[in-house]
Amino acid sequence: MKDMEDAKEEMIIRIGGKDQVGLTASIMGILAKYDVQILDIGQADIHSSLSLGLLIRVTESNSGFVMKDLLFMATKLGLTIGFEPVSDDDYEAWVSRQGKNRYILTIIGRTLSAGQIGAAAGVIANHGLNIDNILRLTGRMSLKNPSKSPKACIQFSVRGSLDNRQGIQEDLMKMGEGQGIDFSFQKDDMFRRMRRLICFDMDSTLIQTECIDELAKRAGVGEQVAAITASAMRGEIDFKESFTRRVALLKGLDATVMQDIARNLPETEGVGKLMKVLKAAGYKIAILSGGFTYFAEFMQKKYGVDYVYANELEIGDDGKLTGRYIGDIVDGARKADLLKLIAQVEHINLAQTIAVGDGANDLPMISEAGLGIAFHAKPKVRANASQNISNMGLDGVLFFLGFKDSYLGEYGLM
Repeated sequence: MKDMEDAKEEMIIRIGGKDQVGLTASIMGILAKYDVQILDIGQADIHSSLSLGLLIRVTESNSGFVMKDLLFMATKLGLTIGFEPVSDDDYEAWVSRQGKNRYILTIIGRTLSAGQIGAAAGVIANHGLNIDNILRLTGRMSLKNPSKSPKACIQFSVRGSLDNRQGIQEDLMKMGEGQGIDFSFQKDDMFRRMRRLICFDMDSTLIQTECIDELAKRAGVGEQVAAITASAMRGEIDFKESFTRRVALLKGLDATVMQDIARNLPETEGVGKLMKVLKAAGYKIAILSGGFTYFAEFMQKKYGVDYVYANELEIGDDGKLTGRYIGDIVDGARKADLLKLIAQVEHINLAQTIAVGDGANDLPMISEAGLGIAFHAKPKVRANASQNISNMGLDGVLFFLGFKDSYLGEYGLM
């Protein structure tokens, strides 16, 4: 007879309506009264509209009292409530699914429409993954002053067995390009939450120009150098060869022009905010550039960058560029090696590293990093990078790292 009295059952409780202070405490007070076990709980609040779900385990002798007391409370507070029994077999099947891999899909746009969100959700569904949580990372948009909210970002938490990682990556790429939104698809492991080192390309990433092109304009060889630069960034010619040819064209340029160029570098949208947040969060920051140390060090001083590796232009006794460079060229392979070296020096697991760049010479470090991001990149780079930002500023990287606007505002980092 005692076994009959102690028999237990599982049920799902769904509560909806206007959110109210103390509501969760009131619900838990009722459940505690009957020694109810909480197996799962989730809550969402959209514009003060509450949706709360609980999966509970309760003795069969008390389940009727629990439902009666909760119904009375819901009626008193103007809430809707529903109950659904769950069999032991269904519960065990649900538990077994929780062991499957979890992934995070982040999408960013200036705004996000139902069509864009639906397209992202469709890719998830087509690959047999299930969305178990959706989180908004950006602040709420102002209708009267929409310019104050220039970004919209949501994060899908998805679960399931993914048989074709490359396939979903390609589908997300097509979706992002077709919908005009940026995306990141990452496995939700401990390293995603513990990134510690971020390495940036400089030219056309941190700044919206190629410094060698700016020097070439001053030297009167702008078109010649720009053509070689574009070909190198597309991966059509070897970076070392292109670099040597371009530097040679700068011979005779007065080195003092570099100071003027540095003071007027056109920084990429979002760089100041991104650097401020990364420094506050304790990230190690590196600039690994195929450009020049003079300009990279200028950025280093401005933002407190920890490491700078770039190319050193040779300056003659007459104060003019010789058309040669000093030391080894920082090319694609060198960037990847430097990323690994810095991670080793800082005792950082490679899975905790991030690399951001736009050109073909950035692909090795983008591929090597735990999180590689193609930023407003050339087609070859976009096609080979797992994460892409093509429509937003550089501060979009923060959303790929899981930062929320509300957290940044709390610490004055917005």
